[in-house]
Amino acid sequence: MASDRLRQQRERMVERQIAARGVDDARVLEAMRRVPREEFIDAALRDRAYDDSPLPIEEGQTISQPYIVALMAQAAAIRPGDRVLEIGAGSGYAAAVLGAVAGHVHAIERHPSLAAQAQERLRRLGYDNVEVRAGDGSGGWPEAGPFDAILAAAGGPSVPDVLLRQLSIGGRLVMPVGDRVQSQRLVKVVRTGEHTFEREDLGGVRFVPLVGEHGWTDEARSVPAPRKPPGLVERLRAAAEPLPPIDDPAFAAAFDRYADARVVLLGEASHGTSEFYRARAAITRRLIEAHGFRFVALEADWPDAAVLDRFVRGLGPRPEATTAFRRFPTWMWRNTEVEAFLAWLRGHNAGRAAPAQARVHGLDIYNLAGSMRAVIDYLEGVDPAAARVARDRYGCLAPWADEPAGYGRHAFHAGYARCEAPVLAMLRELLERELRYAADDADAFLDAAQNARLVASAEEYYRTMYHGAAASWNLRDTHMFQTLEHLLDAHGRGAKAIVWAHNSHIGDARRTAMGRERGELNLGQLCRQRHGARARLIGFGTHEGTVAAADDWDEPMRVMAVRPSLPDSVERASHDAGHARSLLDLASPRDAGLAAELGPARLQRFIGVVYRPQTERWSHYAETELARQYDAWVWFDRTNAVTPLPGPTLPGADDTWPFGL
Repeated sequence: MASDRLRQQRERMVERQIAARGVDDARVLEAMRRVPREEFIDAALRDRAYDDSPLPIEEGQTISQPYIVALMAQAAAIRPGDRVLEIGAGSGYAAAVLGAVAGHVHAIERHPSLAAQAQERLRRLGYDNVEVRAGDGSGGWPEAGPFDAILAAAGGPSVPDVLLRQLSIGGRLVMPVGDRVQSQRLVKVVRTGEHTFEREDLGGVRFVPLVGEHGWTDEARSVPAPRKPPGLVERLRAAAEPLPPIDDPAFAAAFDRYADARVVLLGEASHGTSEFYRARAAITRRLIEAHGFRFVALEADWPDAAVLDRFVRGLGPRPEATTAFRRFPTWMWRNTEVEAFLAWLRGHNAGRAAPAQARVHGLDIYNLAGSMRAVIDYLEGVDPAAARVARDRYGCLAPWADEPAGYGRHAFHAGYARCEAPVLAMLRELLERELRYAADDADAFLDAAQNARLVASAEEYYRTMYHGAAASWNLRDTHMFQTLEHLLDAHGRGAKAIVWAHNSHIGDARRTAMGRERGELNLGQLCRQRHGARARLIGFGTHEGTVAAADDWDEPMRVMAVRPSLPDSVERASHDAGHARSLLDLASPRDAGLAAELGPARLQRFIGVVYRPQTERWSHYAETELARQYDAWVWFDRTNAVTPLPGPTLPGADDTWPFGL
């Protein structure tokens, strides 16, 4: 269930984001384990509840990063029985954490609507020792003092004397201060006597400004932040190579420099942008025609991509074949851009002997039902007795074939993996019989074996997803990597591959918040670790335009406006550089100093099949180190949505198969 998954994510948050950074106060760690952060944010952001970042709440405010909440609570040395004042209650999350340790918490919030919501939420969740009121927090809460600890979640130009006077002797105050709104240090002040205080600097932070009589004046808050010294934009403008339109042969020729790679991974910043698909198609055509690349591996399920593979080789559908890409998100591969590429590849293969034909394969893990059916159908033709065994073994998963997440819930609550042993036995026996089965048709055996691998991986994946997002993500990308390696082996010595997948899969995860903070790996990282410089990771980006996406999983697709990229993002710097289309070669940059400019982590946008513009900063941006994440960055300043194909496939439409249009 969702509550079980969130509880596990909360535990990992404490271990990886908080304890691993040095917070070791046992009471604080236990409070962070107990307080459900998901209850203090909008329901649309529940899946982000335990991200290592602040999140938006009402009135344009934010809920603090979990680590900062824990750091401030530890610095304030909260003890059972303490009276605590919190300034800037927001949604009430930090007050709940403090309340889980202290005797009583008084919290002030300047927005009356937030204060009322926080009080109602805290009462509902049982935090009866927390009192919230609306008011000017910069002056504290004198009638409730003195306090053993005061924590301010807003930064002022200095620590107000009025707050210091509300500390008890021995009391601790933790607050961000700085001489500019945009530049703050977290300080701890201990009241050692009636008129004496000790101060400690805890490091740089960034909070919203403290507003009120003893905080920043309106004039000071309106002073713009000092401009960053020039450098990055100018260097990007000079180092990025302008590209002609995609249809110009010179566009694809610009990527010849990567043709010596074993694997070229072509990304996309969304799953619904026409320019990304058309650019990948143009580059792929060039790599196949001029440089002998043997196959294209898609971020698509194996049995669905197998339908495309038969089409591009002119083989026609198998008698038992069903329509490919029938499940959400259908537009990701059923679109006019992919259709045009497949038509070209079919023409390219026409008249070539089978070993010389370029192939299409799928790397992903989701079509459990299709893969089970494919294994059984294959065995029906080569070993009917084994087919009966397969049908019996896969029968364990059959009740969940169309909704495999249900198997994960069942296995999680039952406490064991009932289907693991039979699907692994099926895979093992199939591989043991390779010499006998593959003698007549090696290609058909490869297809069956990979489908059996997918069933085994999918069984584990749907169990693992209830143990946390990182574990299931890692299993999925490891499966994609292993599938790619099996394909390289199957296509023979010297075979070269092109991968089409999202930037989140092909950019090295070690250079992103995925790897640094969430413990996630990905396909690009694994390819680099295996192939070194013979794996080329090419990311794509855009500033604004339109995209085909859904509001939520399994919701209808619609064309949405892509918001202009955020300041301080990789995309905004690329936009400011002024190129409509460009290629930034990060493996061999024109400007050796550019890597240093791109070295610090910057925001980068990732849009999948779901796009939530209203929470874009928290839903779609993550910090990355662009210069080490990719070998190249392909830029389109303005982009357009893909054009989906209607479906499903129509009967008797072999001439336009696989999409039947």
